[in-house]
Amino acid sequence: MRRVPALFLFILLGLAGPLSAETKVPDNQGEVQLSFAPVVQRSAPAVVNIYASWVTERRASPFADDPFFSQFFGGFDRATPRVQNSLGSGVIVSADGIVVSNYHVVQEATDIRVVLADRREFAGEVLLSDREADIAVIRLADAQELPALEFAQSEAAAVGDLVLAIGNPFGVGQTVSSGIISATARTGAATRQGAGYFLQTDAPINPGNSGGALVDMSGRLVGLNTSILTRSGGSNGIGFAIPSDLVAQYVQQAVAGHDDFRRPWSGVAVQQVDGGLADALGQGIPTGVLISEIHPASPFAEADLRAGDVILSVNALPVNAQDELEYRLLTQGVGADVTVEVLRDGTANSHVVAVREAPGVPGANPIRIDADSPLAGLLVADVTPRLIDELNLPLSASGVLVVRADGPSARLGLRGGDVVRTVNGQQVQTAADLDRMVRRGARAWDMQIGRGGQTLRLRVRG
Repeated sequence: MRRVPALFLFILLGLAGPLSAETKVPDNQGEVQLSFAPVVQRSAPAVVNIYASWVTERRASPFADDPFFSQFFGGFDRATPRVQNSLGSGVIVSADGIVVSNYHVVQEATDIRVVLADRREFAGEVLLSDREADIAVIRLADAQELPALEFAQSEAAAVGDLVLAIGNPFGVGQTVSSGIISATARTGAATRQGAGYFLQTDAPINPGNSGGALVDMSGRLVGLNTSILTRSGGSNGIGFAIPSDLVAQYVQQAVAGHDDFRRPWSGVAVQQVDGGLADALGQGIPTGVLISEIHPASPFAEADLRAGDVILSVNALPVNAQDELEYRLLTQGVGADVTVEVLRDGTANSHVVAVREAPGVPGANPIRIDADSPLAGLLVADVTPRLIDELNLPLSASGVLVVRADGPSARLGLRGGDVVRTVNGQQVQTAADLDRMVRRGARAWDMQIGRGGQTLRLRVRG
């Protein structure tokens, strides 16, 4: 018997479908030809070009700051001002002239000029910027009734959704490229951006697109284009956008008058649940993050969470990494309450956690150590949760933080960022404690110093 090719069988099966199926004839040209033109017409007018400039000082010689060599340069080593410029994109999100872009587009700009698609120009002023998140919020002077994009819920974006990237690549003028959402939970480590949480898209993004819009098929802003992975400098189809849910939080705080972003603090360190941990926890599928360390002042601790608990979700949204946990809190904003689902001893339960900033003022009331001792010249401050958060210290950090070291203390090898834990066997709790210990004097000094997650021991005679 002669065998029928598999492909032919597939075609036959396709033809063997119900004969009653109706074939619809297209009624108009729009049904014949797919076009993104209606989406572009709605969203492109709200995407702007941003021209930023700032002044930097440049030394004429690399030896100009050297205390020995500088004496040979006379007046020729004076710094000369140099104007630097950048070109990027931005998105109008409010009809009264609120624009969002990337921090690296405006940086510390002293002059910002924003040009709309209809060629109108406005002066811009930065209301709030954040280098870590790479977000800047700008207000346009004397602007009203401008075209603006509505925020989409980026949390609802799914892999495979069609999107358009709109910006000004290479300064050639406004350009639109199309693609899909190719991943929805890329962390900073994966994107080589350090911190952060991103949408990934294959819509071509190139230099100059930074700060431009990533829009959905309703013409709403789903992300702020920020970076690409590339070896050549051009797009290879892997681009990243800051989710609109996070951008909206920055706009909200900027409009409320905050010039520094109020960042929530979790006060917990977590590790991803892998296959081995899942077996030990009795999970069929690895899910969530295990709390490995928790600060006593953490809002999670106040909500009765403890080390060994597994955080499964925040407000019913999954959590599978430290960056994802921080992102969930960021998008809720300081002052909100979130419902955290936790697995403990094989049982899932819910806890209400307050979203708030780390307590304590960074560097508040620093004390200078002036008494004659090897520690003279230290400027120290109490270690608070705020300092732990801003300086990325271990959650277990305790003692006194070295803000600056001069004189004998610098020659001893101490430096900013060190944490003084003990002196001559006594625990150092506050900067005032350290000052009293030094004033009492000693014949010899034996100190434990925390530095970069390690403990150093210093011994010196008085």
